[in-house]
Amino acid sequence: MNREELEGKKENLKGRVKEAAGVLTGNKDLEAEGSDERAGGAAQEELGQARRKVGEAIEDLGKKVKQ
Repeated sequence: MNREELEGKKENLKGRVKEAAGVLTGNKDLEAEGSDERAGGAAQEELGQARRKVGEAIEDLGKKVKQ
């Protein structure tokens, strides 16, 4: 897991907490803010996963070339 994936997970979790707090308190602004953070965190996490997979593919290709 790379740094971008970890940051995405953190933002996703933070957003979920804010969203839940907004629902419980009836605060629509906090709920919307949490939803936005959650979505942004999920996107960042997916980007991190894609970058990691590309990096792994490049490493595998490099190993095959060396053989």
